[in-house]
Amino acid sequence: MEISFPEQIWSLYNLNPADFRVQCAASGHINHTLLLLGKEQQETSFVLQRINQKVFKRPEIISKNVRLAQEFLHKHHPEYLFIAPLFNGDGDNLSLIAGEYWRLSPFVPKAKAFDVLTKPEQAYEAAKQFGQLSRLLKDLDSRLLEPSIPGFHDLDLRKKQFDQALEQTSPTLQTTASGAITMALEFEVILKEFHAVKAALPLRIMHHDTKISNVLLDEQNFKGVCVIDLDTLMPGLFISDLGDMLRTYLCAVDENEADLNKINIREDFFKATIGGYLSEMAAVLTDQEKQLLLFSGKYIIYMQALRFLADFLQGSTYYPILYPNQNLDRALNQFQLLKLLFQNERKLEVLIQECLN
Repeated sequence: MEISFPEQIWSLYNLNPADFRVQCAASGHINHTLLLLGKEQQETSFVLQRINQKVFKRPEIISKNVRLAQEFLHKHHPEYLFIAPLFNGDGDNLSLIAGEYWRLSPFVPKAKAFDVLTKPEQAYEAAKQFGQLSRLLKDLDSRLLEPSIPGFHDLDLRKKQFDQALEQTSPTLQTTASGAITMALEFEVILKEFHAVKAALPLRIMHHDTKISNVLLDEQNFKGVCVIDLDTLMPGLFISDLGDMLRTYLCAVDENEADLNKINIREDFFKATIGGYLSEMAAVLTDQEKQLLLFSGKYIIYMQALRFLADFLQGSTYYPILYPNQNLDRALNQFQLLKLLFQNERKLEVLIQECLN
């Protein structure tokens, strides 16, 4: 299959096309990602991406945020491996070519982005890497960065969007989703609890998309190497990062599993995730934040359930689907995971205390 991209890339980054073979990356669902692999052993390899402007309306914000973090880390933590886009011949870390934004980043050898967690050690190392990034950036003024996706983890916004979808949906879809709608309203207590604590939570610089495929682990021993995919590096609450890890690391199946009997909480993965995150962030988090470690999972899981359900009620116009009720099944999947968090709350809080101590 022929892989096309702008020929200007070679000259912008002073590369010789004869030195590389180009292939599509195996993963990456938002941006179009290619690998420029050096043909000779001494040749450096690169990752080339086209930014999806339907998702990221202002790619220049990503560019600015990453540059600010890069400059801060280079000055204060030069030993840290921060995979930032390279600067082109014009001195920019983003290249605008024919109305599309491209960036070139270093390829990290002997490291792998996993799509599935199979060992608690992987969860620990991934959580440690995301925690380390936030810890090292704790003294960078978060007000200098801008949201690359406004309202990305805003539960008030997602609840409002759900309410609007419920008002406007067809009677047929409303009837089909009646069970999920009931759960969405029952779990609104999560939003009320958030309102009660929100003012006490400090803004931090967070990654915001902490799924396992956004961290590189050593191919052999699974030790953490570095965090990747910095598009959503922006101001936020610690809830965003830890909550997304709990949402995606705890269960052996993902949100596309329609058999709710397969939804479970792997307690060893839970403890590994909390332990890995606290290994970096325990000295940074406030006492209030430490009391909300489990709540972070409730918050993000509930938010994602609302997003799937709202999309179903609107006719599934946002998330790609393979069959008509898939977004409803995804919502039910997330509500089941949320129920398990509540049902196992006492046991999980004991595990959290073990990690804190």
